[in-house]
Amino acid sequence: MLFASVLRVSDAVRLIFNRRRKRGSMHHLPINLDVRNKVVIVVGGGDVAGRKVLSLIDAGALVTVIAPHLNDALRQLLAANRIIHLARNYADGDLAEAFLVIAATDDNAVNRAVAKEARMRSILADIADTPELGSFTMPAVMSRGDLVITVSTSGKSPALAKKIREELEEVFGIEYGATLRLLGGIREKLLTEKGNSAYNKSLLSQLVAHGLPELIKEKRYDEIDHLLLELFGPGFTTNDLLREEKDHQ
Repeated sequence: MLFASVLRVSDAVRLIFNRRRKRGSMHHLPINLDVRNKVVIVVGGGDVAGRKVLSLIDAGALVTVIAPHLNDALRQLLAANRIIHLARNYADGDLAEAFLVIAATDDNAVNRAVAKEARMRSILADIADTPELGSFTMPAVMSRGDLVITVSTSGKSPALAKKIREELEEVFGIEYGATLRLLGGIREKLLTEKGNSAYNKSLLSQLVAHGLPELIKEKRYDEIDHLLLELFGPGFTTNDLLREEKDHQ
């Protein structure tokens, strides 16, 4: 009886999963992946590969590009010793040391071969022209300092993802990066000096509600200092927490 019950539960889970997939629900898990000092292989030397390589370098990955030829952007990265280049076609076994791989060639057969080796080695793979063969896709990214907003269409329309990202860039200016630096500095100081209390969380929520990005954009630092004194007491000033922004006034 117990075995039959387990089977029924398993069948029910499978049925629910299949129904969700038929409805077209997203089947990727949005995560932030740490690739610092990880070996990442990019197969391809064109524009798509170039864009992905830039994102990987910004994230701290150790990037090797496998391609007979590189575009101008990748050649500049190579000249600056930012990437390693294997000037040849992909070959089976190239992923032996890889943490992650991206296939971005214009040859579907090559991309499929990369996907096959990645599956065999249980390596994370982004297959640019056939996302369903990979295990992840790279979203369009908008960043303002430590503020990172990503847009994904689950591989269905990179052009739409790009358009939405560009619209977000119009809404979220550089003042949001400064706002996050301010809030991060206050939070770190509170944790160090006063601990992680519900009261401190409430104070931070009150500060966020006061429209900090607009105050920073308009350089109304006296108002911010007044707010900080009112909420947190002495020792919290924009002179310390936003020194970089104020030095460039």
